Amino acid sequence: MTTLTGLSELAGDYTLDAGRSRLGFVARHTVGGKVRGRFSEVEGTARLDAGDPAASRVRLTLRAESLDTGNAQRDGLVCGMLLKSGDHPVLTFVSTEVRILNESAFRITGGLTVRGTTKPLTMDFQVTGTDPGGVVTAVGRTAVLSTGWGVKTVMTRPFISAKVELEIEVTAVRLP
Repeated sequence: MTTLTGLSELAGDYTLDAGRSRLGFVARHTVGGKVRGRFSEVEGTARLDAGDPAASRVRLTLRAESLDTGNAQRDGLVCGMLLKSGDHPVLTFVSTEVRILNESAFRITGGLTVRGTTKPLTMDFQVTGTDPGGVVTAVGRTAVLSTGWGVKTVMTRPFISAKVELEIEVTAVRLP
């Protein structure tokens, strides 16, 4: 991969390369330490229009049951109790605005739907590399309060805090 040299070279339609992407989170465990998790079943598309950023868009879909925190019991609790995956099997993000910050940074605003509730979310992304074959990598991070989506933490036993940091590392491939 090479360093980004100009925004216009990124214009086009993309699909997420799930095998080279990580959509996850970090949250404090109520007894100390951090819990890291990722969703292994993700799909996504993007359109970048450098000439008309308002025409740019992003859509992501994550299967709730594909959550992996490294602990099967915790995964079951988070999926069942917090994400209500039986009633809401997917989490989605649909952009409403893409702003170009500079030659290698974007601010994406949209709606994140968790448990059937959609709340606004804004995340800055830094393009970390491109290649001539139409592959782009980018990273983004932001913090949210899970209570905004009706997620309640369970304080009667060790669990994760309400403040959750979303960490996204994406690789996207330009469509022909």
